[in-house]
Amino acid sequence: MRLTTMTDYALRLLMHVGRHPERLCTIAEIAQAYGISEAHLMKVTHQLALAGWLETVRGKGGGMRLGHDPAQIRLGEVVRSVEPDFRLVECLGEAAEGGCTLDGRCRLTGIFEGALADFLAHLDRHTLADLLPPAPRAIEALRRVS
Repeated sequence: MRLTTMTDYALRLLMHVGRHPERLCTIAEIAQAYGISEAHLMKVTHQLALAGWLETVRGKGGGMRLGHDPAQIRLGEVVRSVEPDFRLVECLGEAAEGGCTLDGRCRLTGIFEGALADFLAHLDRHTLADLLPPAPRAIEALRRVS
């Protein structure tokens, strides 16, 4: 299985924005930070905003911020909202109904469906907060304990 570039960019974008909660981030800065085209990031930003993962502010001085606290953004949910298709093999697609020559005798479909469910469940156990460095207050608290 391979995730699309759109999903890769979406996760990178959320990580970048999550690292800068104190300000609005721009497509231009994220494009430069990751070496990604602004046109691609505009599409990703639009999709993430539609799903509610980002809030966008238009106009001069505009940009984007997270739509939720990083600890509430489950990676599996983000991947599901961005990834267009989870067909691991042709027979798992909606268009394949009735088109499989092994229909009714193949157990492979169930195994692939289980693997996909396990993959997404694993992602659901992690949030954007798991991908971000600790907040400065948390670091300071750790220093006081040490």
